[in-house]
Amino acid sequence: MNNTLEEYKKAIKIKYEIEKEGEYFDFLHHPSRGKLRDLCWLIFEDNPTQDDLKVFRNLLCVDFDYTQKNKFRNQKDKFRPIETFFKGETDPSNIDAINLAAVIVDFQPRPFKKFNEKCRIEEAKQVKNVTAEIDSNGIEKNVLVKNENEESREVSQKRNSVLNFKDLFSKTMVQKIYPRKIITVAVGAVALVSSACLYLVQKKS
Repeated sequence: MNNTLEEYKKAIKIKYEIEKEGEYFDFLHHPSRGKLRDLCWLIFEDNPTQDDLKVFRNLLCVDFDYTQKNKFRNQKDKFRPIETFFKGETDPSNIDAINLAAVIVDFQPRPFKKFNEKCRIEEAKQVKNVTAEIDSNGIEKNVLVKNENEESREVSQKRNSVLNFKDLFSKTMVQKIYPRKIITVAVGAVALVSSACLYLVQKKS
């Protein structure tokens, strides 16, 4: 929360640097407690929000009342923390003074509660996006591994098909060639035996 508060103050100070050159130059260029008090009254005369009215009440300990301008003029010292904050002389810790400074320069989102809520939402979105990216990378990796496994399986199947075809071809050739050799050898043997018998018969005669 402290880091968020520091960001809130830095953002208000940046907005002040812009606004001091704008419409309220006379009040903001060289801010004083009296000038900031008078500017605050002008701002709250123009339809303030409920949040801003609450900030006003928290810091000044009175409700904003159009009929109490003279009484409000006595609240000058309450603007001292805002004056020194805008001048860069102090780093205020009073959240009510910081919120009223945000009102004076019309910084949004305000008050600090809304600024903090917005920061939390943005952080949650970033975490969600990072998580989604991690999940997406995981899915892509799983798909890649799955594809690689499928490709390996296809290569293995093709290799097995080639080996099976080769084995089948070898068996077929053996089946075709081997019987032919057996027949040839058998015929040769019969012819040889017949020749031998004929020779013996002729010799006896």
